[in-house]
Amino acid sequence: MTDAKTMAYINMYAVLGTLENLCELDEKAKEILSVLEKPVALAFDVKDGPAATLTFSKNGCRMEDGAKQCDIKIPVSSCEKFNKIINGEATPIPTKGIQKINFLLKTFTALTDRLTEIMRPSEEALKDRDFFILSTRLTFYTIAVAMAQIGNQDPIGKQSASYMLDGDILFGIKDADTATLRVKDHHLVAIKQAPEKPRAIMTFSDYDLASDLFNGRVNALEELGRGTVEIHGMASMIDNMNRLLDRVALYLA
Repeated sequence: MTDAKTMAYINMYAVLGTLENLCELDEKAKEILSVLEKPVALAFDVKDGPAATLTFSKNGCRMEDGAKQCDIKIPVSSCEKFNKIINGEATPIPTKGIQKINFLLKTFTALTDRLTEIMRPSEEALKDRDFFILSTRLTFYTIAVAMAQIGNQDPIGKQSASYMLDGDILFGIKDADTATLRVKDHHLVAIKQAPEKPRAIMTFSDYDLASDLFNGRVNALEELGRGTVEIHGMASMIDNMNRLLDRVALYLA
């Protein structure tokens, strides 16, 4: 079973948060942003849930916690409603920045449509190697952040987090993308870069293996035996991170 509040945090920080990476890595997203004359800050503020601000400019996108300083503000009455907005089942209604509605309807929608296209690709699209790699990279960053949200919000995920020692876990695709899962007093934070001194490490040999693992086509334990999945350091941290990874599949299916 999944939890609506946890899903809202995943949708905010893991799904919308991946717009940062989309705008950095995807040429089409860069073209969409190229028309912006000045930065636009869009905030979502979910009652009894997450609040964050996405700032878009010609240089890309960045997400910050909170919804205080923004050009467009969209308050959302519940986590359930926010999840419907992300799923395209409800319309977001801004209470601030109505004069910038064109940005919301065109630029932001174009970016989220592009993100969906890449994150939920057709089999035909995946035949293009560059597109496949981009899709896998964005999925990687989404999963890394989703693990932290599940550890902090999901009732079962919290149990796993309660057994995790303080320190950093390096989660990555070998010689490619890396992220940090930072644990402090059983609270988790995902950072989209490698830690300096990880207490534990889990890496996948390449994009193909990462994609197969993310999509449930291969078994991590079997790949560990083959040496295509490598783990080092504090075994208990890896074990509990794996439990969070298993929960991600339920939320992002």
